[in-house]
Amino acid sequence: MQKENGLSLAQTLECGQCFRWERQEDGSYAGIAGGRWLRVSEDSLADVLRDKFWAHYFDMELDYDAVRRSLSRMDPVLAEAACYAPGIRILNQDPWETLCSFILSQANNIPRIRGLVRRICLLCGPAIGGGHRGFPSAAAVSGLSEKDLRAAGCGFRAAYVLDAARKTASGEIDFACLREMPLEQAREKLTSVAGVGPKVADCTLLYGLHRLEAFPMDVWMKRAMKSLFPGRTPADFGRYAGVAQQYIFHYSRNHPELFREKVH
Repeated sequence: MQKENGLSLAQTLECGQCFRWERQEDGSYAGIAGGRWLRVSEDSLADVLRDKFWAHYFDMELDYDAVRRSLSRMDPVLAEAACYAPGIRILNQDPWETLCSFILSQANNIPRIRGLVRRICLLCGPAIGGGHRGFPSAAAVSGLSEKDLRAAGCGFRAAYVLDAARKTASGEIDFACLREMPLEQAREKLTSVAGVGPKVADCTLLYGLHRLEAFPMDVWMKRAMKSLFPGRTPADFGRYAGVAQQYIFHYSRNHPELFREKVH
């Protein structure tokens, strides 16, 4: 359901860009961002968005109708994908949390990623009331051992999380600088972290640093680009390529028959 403000909670919070929100039995969503806990439904959303923090978090400053019209003019398939989930918005998430979360996402599924993030928060995240914990700082995570993180279920990702935490805490990974660097240079800097490849780097750039020109490529997106946009590259989608990526990703995951038809 897309409200008058153009934001759909289901489309935005269940599209794979975040891991601290869970759908409740009544259809509302409960989650934590920026050290704040929130329970929100489509009915309460208008009131929530009066708070400047949440309005920014849900990216209400950007005119997504205009972005969608611009992208739709580029290609009829992209227009169809954009119309399929018009309520998706790119959240303004904390970049350190985003980097750490997408390191944990490797060779994993969303329920397990949520569980890993929750357990790391329990290990050393700040208490925010109501029994909830915020995401720990890079300095706090860097104080853990690889054994601690493995005990939390991180497996082979434990060493990668520690390297990311230490490089972030030391300032070697400087998110303020990454916001301003040319995209390729920022991607290269992020991939200096152990275990961070182009996909995790682009997820961090798009979802954590709001670099809307970043275009994460996973298996689904590679198939989608090859089948639906042959000969095109992410750069062809321009300054809002990351928004296009979300439309294409969501559309592709929900239309697997498109790819079966291409095979047969």
